[in-house]
Amino acid sequence: MEAESPASDGVTEPRTLGAVGAIGSLLSRIRGKLFTWDILKTIALGQMLSLCICGTAITSQYLAEKYRVNTPMLQSFINYCLLFLVYTMMLAFQSGSQNLLEILRRKWWKYTLLGLADVEANYLIVRAYQYTTLTSVQLLDCFGIPVLMALSWFILRARYKVIHFIAVFVCLLGVGTMVGADILAGREDNSGSDVLIGDILVLLGASLYAVSNVCEEYIVKKLSRQEFLGMVGLFGTIISGIQLLIVEYKDIAKIHWDWKIALLFVAFALCMFCLYSFMPLVIKVTSATSVNLGILTADLYSLFFGLFLFQYKFSGLYILSFTVIMAGFILYCSTPTRTAEPAESSVPPVTSIGIDNLGLKLEESGLSETPSAVL
Repeated sequence: MEAESPASDGVTEPRTLGAVGAIGSLLSRIRGKLFTWDILKTIALGQMLSLCICGTAITSQYLAEKYRVNTPMLQSFINYCLLFLVYTMMLAFQSGSQNLLEILRRKWWKYTLLGLADVEANYLIVRAYQYTTLTSVQLLDCFGIPVLMALSWFILRARYKVIHFIAVFVCLLGVGTMVGADILAGREDNSGSDVLIGDILVLLGASLYAVSNVCEEYIVKKLSRQEFLGMVGLFGTIISGIQLLIVEYKDIAKIHWDWKIALLFVAFALCMFCLYSFMPLVIKVTSATSVNLGILTADLYSLFFGLFLFQYKFSGLYILSFTVIMAGFILYCSTPTRTAEPAESSVPPVTSIGIDNLGLKLEESGLSETPSAVL
């Protein structure tokens, strides 16, 4: 038995080294898949959008708490006016099919519906805070993500893998952790006057956001970013302006204007304008679903700033929530979706619609196709 011992040790050692090498190789492959340059760029772009949303939330809260100004429609109206002045005017000087009048002649009713969905989505979510709780808004607002995925499936023909559903579940788990942290920190003090009405408003607003985002993805990938922003600016200005005169004219008359209030309105409008301007760029290289998962961190950024600006209580669960949401977001972006083509179509199977992380898709194909064939 003693003579066999050295031989036994000699066999065990290579096996151990082989197992360690296999684990190291697996970890290296996972790291290479999850932390590519394209995914890191997608994360950075998503968090830039989250910071824009954070800016709108902070300025709105300052206006509401310090100056008693609650005019969400006026704030949205200023943003739509900026979009109109920049992007609608750009379309006015275009020629051919991209000209403003030509677009209106062919598709005016479609963009009217899109503008209505976008304006009302913004308004319903803000109005819901008057009826229901912060927790309900944060949880039910996530309803827009499965609605968005369903609309992408049927309209954009996006096809998801199991890992995408797991990633969405992980992100929603992070949102649940954030809501739990809010409750423990005592931020759930204001229970609304009619919770059921507020919850219905949140669900409607989230669904309209999903409709708007799917339309945005289709337009920026099939048509152009300028057309989407120009048409939203035009019809958003008209619709929000009419609604402003109907529902907020008394609130606007009560505002005691000074330079601080004006500065907060300007800051809100700039953050919102940047959000609308940059989101199509991010959606074009990813998808509306991945963008909506990435901006789930916006509430957390608002909370972190609120620790200093509004004396919120800190909870370690906020850090955990941020980590879980980012893990789910990275997991979602690690695997591209594919597009299902109609059976009768002769178009090649890879198109610009429904592909998350185009750079990752090119990596997986081994660059076997030319860029023109892929795009």
